[in-house]
Amino acid sequence: MASLKDMRNRIASVKATRKITKAMQLVAAAKLRRAQEAATAARPYAQRMDQVLANVAGRITNREGASPLLVGTGKDDVHLLIVMTAERGLCGGFNGNIAKLARADANRLMSAGKKVKIMTVGRKGAENLRRDFGKQIVERIELRGVKQVNASHAEDVSGKVLAMFEKGEFDVATMYFAEFKSVIAQKPTSLQVIPARVPEAKPADGKAAAGPTADYDYEPSEEEVLDFLLNRNISTQIFRGLLENAASEQGARMSAMDNATRNAGDMINKLTIKYNRQRQAQITKELIEIISGAEAL
Repeated sequence: MASLKDMRNRIASVKATRKITKAMQLVAAAKLRRAQEAATAARPYAQRMDQVLANVAGRITNREGASPLLVGTGKDDVHLLIVMTAERGLCGGFNGNIAKLARADANRLMSAGKKVKIMTVGRKGAENLRRDFGKQIVERIELRGVKQVNASHAEDVSGKVLAMFEKGEFDVATMYFAEFKSVIAQKPTSLQVIPARVPEAKPADGKAAAGPTADYDYEPSEEEVLDFLLNRNISTQIFRGLLENAASEQGARMSAMDNATRNAGDMINKLTIKYNRQRQAQITKELIEIISGAEAL
């Protein structure tokens, strides 16, 4: 049985831990609002980009010489998985859930005879996948020290992805991130970025249209405009994923630290009760010994 001093030390240790988890919860709550606003503001831009791509692509997708970023390379033998996670842990199952989704897709593709390459954005993604897919990890991008992600970080990632695609190193690229739903809900999501998944153009009534929703004249040409938009779309989707991840990370950390603080409080209460009982028992034992000694005299 632990001594009273050991129990006091343990209670003090748990109290110190509770202070740390409470502070981390407050910091995550302060960062969450800004990250949530940035992620919410990026969604309409990404959705509008899809609509513009749908309008332009609806005019030229059936033409010869369309960009491989739109129609693909004609095969899907090599897949690049872009796994975006956080740089730090202590955020519940946030990193593990994203890695779990990517791992399941990687195993499915490899079982189908496909070759898989993995690019990790964030230190925790590489750590989660290193044991099972260490040989498949071809690129590791860390954003350590970055307080707030911006478009330049997304452009760096998209630049490396496009460089690999131009060299013919993969046929299909899929991005993995966590879509922010609420503080307690972050949905692991996969999104194919190469070739682009262009939605059908829709009119105002919401019904699918057979062609573009409006007739436009493009300068310098439809092909050049589409090429620019396709390149921009990759960085836009990656930027959106980074922002969604930033908000999801803070929400997950806030929830995890709140649970840790509550658990520490429960543990302190149980240890305090145990300490008081053991202290009372020891005092009672000493009193019995004193009374027994007095009676013996």
